[in-house]
Amino acid sequence: MNIVCIGGGPAGLYFALLMKQQNPAHQITVVERNRPYDTFGWGVVFSDQTLGNLQLADPVSAGQILDAFNHWDDIEVNIRGQKMRSGGHGFCGIGRKRLLNILQKRCEDVGVKLVFETDVQDDTVYADADLVIASDGLNSRIRAKYAQTYQPDIDLRDCRFVWLGTTKLFEAFTFAFEETEHGWFQAHAYRFDDTHSTFIVETPQAVWERAGLDKMEKEDAIAFCEKLFARYLDGHPLISNASHLRGSAQWIRFPRVVCKRWVHHNGIAPVVLMGDAAHTAHFSIGSGTKLALEDSIELARCIGRAKGDLEGALRDYEAVRSIEVLRIQNAARNSTEWFEHVDRYVNLPPEQFAYSLLTRSQRISHENLRLRDKTYVEDFEDWLAERAGKQRARTQQAVPPMFTPFKVRGITLKNRVVVSPMAQYSCEDGLPSDYHLVHLGARAMGGAGLVMAEMTCTSPDARITPGCPGLWNEAQRDGWKRIVDFVHAQSDAKIGIQLGHAGAKGSTRVAWEGIDQPLEEGNWPLISASPQQYLDGISDWSHAMTREDMVRVQADFVRSTKWAVDAGFDWLELHCAHGYLLSSFISPLTNRRTDEYGGSLANRLRYPLEVFHAVREAWPQHLPMSVRISAHDWVEGGITPNDAIEIARAFKAAGADLIDCSSGQVSKKEQPVFGRMFQTPFADRVRNEAGIATIAVGAISEADHVNSIIAAGRADLCAVARPHLANPAWTLMESAKIGYPDIGWPKQYRAAKMQLERNLERERAIAAQAAGGSPLEQANRALGV
Repeated sequence: MNIVCIGGGPAGLYFALLMKQQNPAHQITVVERNRPYDTFGWGVVFSDQTLGNLQLADPVSAGQILDAFNHWDDIEVNIRGQKMRSGGHGFCGIGRKRLLNILQKRCEDVGVKLVFETDVQDDTVYADADLVIASDGLNSRIRAKYAQTYQPDIDLRDCRFVWLGTTKLFEAFTFAFEETEHGWFQAHAYRFDDTHSTFIVETPQAVWERAGLDKMEKEDAIAFCEKLFARYLDGHPLISNASHLRGSAQWIRFPRVVCKRWVHHNGIAPVVLMGDAAHTAHFSIGSGTKLALEDSIELARCIGRAKGDLEGALRDYEAVRSIEVLRIQNAARNSTEWFEHVDRYVNLPPEQFAYSLLTRSQRISHENLRLRDKTYVEDFEDWLAERAGKQRARTQQAVPPMFTPFKVRGITLKNRVVVSPMAQYSCEDGLPSDYHLVHLGARAMGGAGLVMAEMTCTSPDARITPGCPGLWNEAQRDGWKRIVDFVHAQSDAKIGIQLGHAGAKGSTRVAWEGIDQPLEEGNWPLISASPQQYLDGISDWSHAMTREDMVRVQADFVRSTKWAVDAGFDWLELHCAHGYLLSSFISPLTNRRTDEYGGSLANRLRYPLEVFHAVREAWPQHLPMSVRISAHDWVEGGITPNDAIEIARAFKAAGADLIDCSSGQVSKKEQPVFGRMFQTPFADRVRNEAGIATIAVGAISEADHVNSIIAAGRADLCAVARPHLANPAWTLMESAKIGYPDIGWPKQYRAAKMQLERNLERERAIAAQAAGGSPLEQANRALGV
């Protein structure tokens, strides 16, 4: 084949090298607009696992790269005069210029033609090419030319950063955070050769402008950074090698590039995107060069096994790499947003701030971090447990974050696990029965700190379905008291009740007979903030609440609250989410009122807050009260996470102790983005911006999730739903899975505890033996890096 690579960065050079080695008969040309051996920027970073991939692809260049690398294991975090270090991360730094020099020399050695100082304006000039590689970088002309095919999505991120160097040689990958009168700045610094380190300075756009950096000459801006980070530089200068940039142009906003398609046919040959032309990954996870090289490896592999079917090879390349790149980009997005909003986390204790930084991408979890540096994790666990009032004995293991106690008002939960309220549709006339005794009792004995009963309705017409529980009469109160008494007698769990009103989503069938479908008969009138049909053309219409309706419903909530007190519940949650009655006031999608209860967010919150105040007054002061909100409607024009902060602040001011951060179910037009722990960012923002404790919910399914969330200060409790449906003893099982034995089991079940722990320990030993390798290699394999 005749192959032309437009762009002589890592992607183009490495692909040319691999293809020439695969078949020396290929005619391969790499065209680069810069001069020979000329490059900008400083050092780049690889993980140890990336080096393994290079070793398999081309041992010669891998050996030369490895010889030029500076290797380190530690990450150091500096904030507010404190320094925290974690080891076992396995990074390598190499000068970008040195990397390109190695690849250029290897290409020359195997017969690749390198053409420099040639700025390609038109890919079609290569009329005899069988394959054109568009590896022309972040500002790819080829991508722009064929944008209709590639369909690039370019998201310009908020922070400004400048890529500098220094003669200070850092021993660890160092993060430094400094506060100024304008806001926070951060530095990312790492050594990449015997004489220099990379030193990237970053700050949000607004802070950059307030500091006047947008108007400074380059030399003045560098002096500003030297002064700001003087304590880390030890008198060494900061250096720019971007002589072609003037003034504020050296400060870049990172563009996140995602392309829907990677292959275009220009009428002569297929033109294939590679490296930064196809995708970008933020420098804070150090994967841009890794992705470029692995693009090269995969495309060469696809072509090699296609046996002449180039079209099929390109389809395979796009399919494989687009998925892998998206996975890395999702992690990079999490990392990017963490640094963009570092002011959200700077008030965490420094120890927790450092942990939050280490786990910011959500790729490195609590147990993955333990594989890297067991001592760091155990020391952090001890610190966290002591802050929660639990100190381990010498003979005990460190306490995982999920098993630390949580105190709020007069209640202390033994751990951070909550059995989420889950509709069971198993009542008659709202009366909880033996089913609920078994259902909730089993989960209370299963190890969770708090068991929440499903949404309990304040009147017959407040129910979602005829099978929903209620608390509008004394018989229901007594039914609940029987269950509460059992939980208190047979476990050390606490039990809570969630009070709510279905609003426009009421008078429907139980889930297994047609969820959200209206009853065939026996319907009751529906009320909500404004007239609506939850299912267009299907649901019954609700009518807008009158002031008399508001007074009646509020009184129903107060009556139910008083009976919840009589039943002995430890915790009360007010349901203001998911499109139910109180939620219908909060969301602009469902509240179109023109009176004092509609319009602005403050007005839309007016009635839910009136109900909250009345319930809080009726609920004992020594018992906690939470509020479940929809932190995102997932519909344009609906509630956003920014609104959720203001909603949380309003309920906090009214006396709420926690915000239970759910989302969606307000409109059938919603388009949620699902994924592991997908709603946790809402709890994170509310906790760290509104300054109130939160409950995280949604796709939290293993102890590692809970530990990571609690340890990073993203939430204070984790509500787990479906895993608890599958296994009432989920919390006990997860403690055994992570090898934490110091958790109380019901005395009747203790015989099973030892056997379970032995079986799981045997499984872990077998798995470790089969996996082989160092803890770091195991950690990287778990991440797929």
